Amino acid sequence: MAANGCIRIKLYMNHQVISKEEIALAHERIRRFIHRTPVLRSSFLDNLTGAELFFKPENFQKIGAFKARGGLNALLSLSTEELLHGVTTHSSGNHAQAIAFAAAMVGAKAYIVMPENSPKVKIKAVEGYGAEITFCINSQEERERAVQEIILRTGAAFVHPFNNYHVIAGQATASKELFEDVGKSLDVVIAPVGGGGLLAGTALGAHYFSPETSVYAGEPEGAADAILSFKSGNIEKAPYVKTIADGLLTTLGDKTFPVIRAHVTDILAVSDEEITQAMRYLWERMKIVVEPSGAVSLAAVLKNSALFSGKRVGIILSGGNVDLGNLPF
Repeated sequence: MAANGCIRIKLYMNHQVISKEEIALAHERIRRFIHRTPVLRSSFLDNLTGAELFFKPENFQKIGAFKARGGLNALLSLSTEELLHGVTTHSSGNHAQAIAFAAAMVGAKAYIVMPENSPKVKIKAVEGYGAEITFCINSQEERERAVQEIILRTGAAFVHPFNNYHVIAGQATASKELFEDVGKSLDVVIAPVGGGGLLAGTALGAHYFSPETSVYAGEPEGAADAILSFKSGNIEKAPYVKTIADGLLTTLGDKTFPVIRAHVTDILAVSDEEITQAMRYLWERMKIVVEPSGAVSLAAVLKNSALFSGKRVGIILSGGNVDLGNLPF
């Protein structure tokens, strides 16, 4: 298994890399459809951590999450013939919304597979974009089986939630904007990690647009597959899955993992209690609505403040699609 992990890294380094030009092209391609989200500051959180924090609030993005970037880039990269029979994907929420939204923008039909226990706010948003939803039991096997049935029935093009180079390039545009807008270089940028699309994109963004910046990730203790994978060199499954960060439950992919191994410094685990506290700070002190998954990166900085003290730290808040009837505080 260790040899397989090394082979994947070697393949990435030799010919699977997403170029700087491809990320710039992705940004140009999606620019008219997305918000250029601002950079926010908080003197309270600066004082609490001893760092200078620069927040990239993708909860202000179209569909309420960074996923709009990757979804749009993926669909805008498909040909007219590929879009003819629609597009399909599986997702618990934010990628589902991204593909439904992007499909509406390009005039294609969207067929979305969602776990039956997906947050209601995300289900309603997908329906609102006109997508056809198929519900399934919340397991990777059932998600993939349902998608395959849709492909056989409709001929729709499949867009993976994170293990897709066009998706990764689209997600990289968030960190690209952050580096451009902060002006002076950042010492660190940190993003949450689930399947790794945002983290891989963030890592490539730093590699190309701010190479002096170190990249970290935050991950829930209750879905800690990325930490295990990062340490072992192989794609691992979490020993157990139970966390309020419902957007970070998936395992890494063979396209995201090699990028993360090559360009990420470390992955830091946080508990649900620490995620909830970070989420509360963002709501109460910065007055912004962030979902649990979106607060994970701040939670990691708060927990490891000694590591980041005295540094300029970019924090990507990944989304704000929280069920207001089911808040953790």
